[in-house]
Amino acid sequence: MVTKKGMVHRFVFYCLLVLTVVTTVFPFLVMLSTALKSNEEALSYPPTFIPNEITFKHFLDVLNPEKFPYWTYFKNSMIISLSTAFLAVVVGTLGAYSFARLQYKGKALFQKGVMLIYMFSGVLLVVPLYQMVTAIGLYDSKISLIVTYIVLTLPVSLYMLGNYFRTIPESLEEAAMIDGLSRIQVIWKIVLPLSMPAIVSVFIYVFMIAWNEYLFASVFIISEENMTLPLGLSHLFHTKHYIWGRMMAASLLTALPIVILYALIEKYFSSGLTEGGVKE
Repeated sequence: MVTKKGMVHRFVFYCLLVLTVVTTVFPFLVMLSTALKSNEEALSYPPTFIPNEITFKHFLDVLNPEKFPYWTYFKNSMIISLSTAFLAVVVGTLGAYSFARLQYKGKALFQKGVMLIYMFSGVLLVVPLYQMVTAIGLYDSKISLIVTYIVLTLPVSLYMLGNYFRTIPESLEEAAMIDGLSRIQVIWKIVLPLSMPAIVSVFIYVFMIAWNEYLFASVFIISEENMTLPLGLSHLFHTKHYIWGRMMAASLLTALPIVILYALIEKYFSSGLTEGGVKE
């Protein structure tokens, strides 16, 4: 039987839960509402939440290359995000496995050095990374962003994967090596299949960071053909094609791939975060 105190706690919990959901979802509903309104209705007073007349003109304008090169920005963001996520998983897997299983001189120093990078704000890294990028001739290129995003996300990738690898019994790997498998084969045939939740979690985490990042992209990219979607949205804001409905439509289309990707692999992402955040 639920006590009076328990009922109060449950009531407070559900009130906070509803408040959290409303404050999270409401901005997206406003964006959708504005994107479906005509420009006149979007600027009218008092404002309306439900459009009097639904129009998809703003979405069509965003997808019109003459008004907004959405597909160019989309392609750039997809190339950069997928490349960064893939490389972060490859480098993170090998690095995290070495931290979790191998013994070598300076291991503790390397681990602390990697996590030290994560303690610095991204703003502090802009100038040194900019000098490095320009020095090696990668300024205004997709590669500059890929390298930068790997540097920014690698510490968390190593931490999540390393903690997950420690949950795998070493006896499985030892038995495989007794059967004649090399260390690389053990990683490929045993560790990776058992670590898919953590690997998927790292992939989606890095992908989201690279997809939404604006600061470094605004510093390293100047040509329109190399701009990502966050840069493109900012660019649209300062052009003659700037319209509230068009901005909201472009923002929704930019967020849509992340929402779809997360919905498809949410179960792996959740379990990977849970396992990767607990040490033995």
